[in-house]
Amino acid sequence: MLSRSYLLLAVIYLITGCGSTKDNSIMKIDFSKAISENFDLQGHRGCRGLMPENTIPAMEEAVGMFVTTLEMDVVISKDGKVVLSHEPFFNHEISLQPNGKEIPATEERNFNMYTLNYAEIAKYDVGSKPHPRFPSQQKMKVAKPLLTDVFSAVQTKMMTMRRPPVRYNIETKTMPETDGKFHPEPAVFVDKLMKVIQDAGMEDFVTIQSFDFRTLQYLNKKYPKVKTAMLIEAVDKRSLRKQLDDLGFTPTIYSPEQSIVNPVLIRSCHEKGIQVIPWTVNEVADMKKLKAMGVDGLISDYPDRYTKL
Repeated sequence: MLSRSYLLLAVIYLITGCGSTKDNSIMKIDFSKAISENFDLQGHRGCRGLMPENTIPAMEEAVGMFVTTLEMDVVISKDGKVVLSHEPFFNHEISLQPNGKEIPATEERNFNMYTLNYAEIAKYDVGSKPHPRFPSQQKMKVAKPLLTDVFSAVQTKMMTMRRPPVRYNIETKTMPETDGKFHPEPAVFVDKLMKVIQDAGMEDFVTIQSFDFRTLQYLNKKYPKVKTAMLIEAVDKRSLRKQLDDLGFTPTIYSPEQSIVNPVLIRSCHEKGIQVIPWTVNEVADMKKLKAMGVDGLISDYPDRYTKL
């Protein structure tokens, strides 16, 4: 299983001098510094600002940076496969049909991956179309990958680079109003996801995050050892106490939109033993500000910018 390879990777990393760059020109980051800082830098959808989001190239590129965690989203296909994707349909901004045609914005929800087998999903190109909000993103023909293939590709990349293992922060894309239409209900979704994780031996290396508290509640009940992250939008006006009461247990991580983070929130979470890791932090000035406040990590489309702090 992959977990044994991860342990071997950690041993190799220590034996070879904590990632020395002497014999490996592609490694530019001192990963021993990342470990000593105890700061969780997460590459959002891999590194969306630089590579096509939620793809194997994006994850591999992020592995070569200062990241300690790869952040990603997953959906479920018609044939029950766990696929990396932010939406359960083909987003018109990034997707091309198998025939090369664009997807009209008004029709994108008709390209529902929950109604397609993975063999059909893999025919869509999600890397060639220029992204209107990320002009520096490299373009390439690439498909939405299976989570199991991401695990394998990242493991191979890390072994090549002799860097310490990364974690995986995996978001389940569910909401009550779309149960049975764009995804299975949370229990089925989580069980399918956890089977892939368990089959790969990756339970100790994953965090499951969600805006949908039902997902986290089911995880806490059936898979209590798995770390959880509670995603919070800025429009959520509930107090921290109310949010935690509604969740019903203490999550590992409180992950809010960056604009609502303040010292009082951080202190309140830390008093409860909860880490604070905001999203999506792309500007160096914001990274510096949040780190000075005492956050435990951050999620960024541009994890490479962290080296400028």
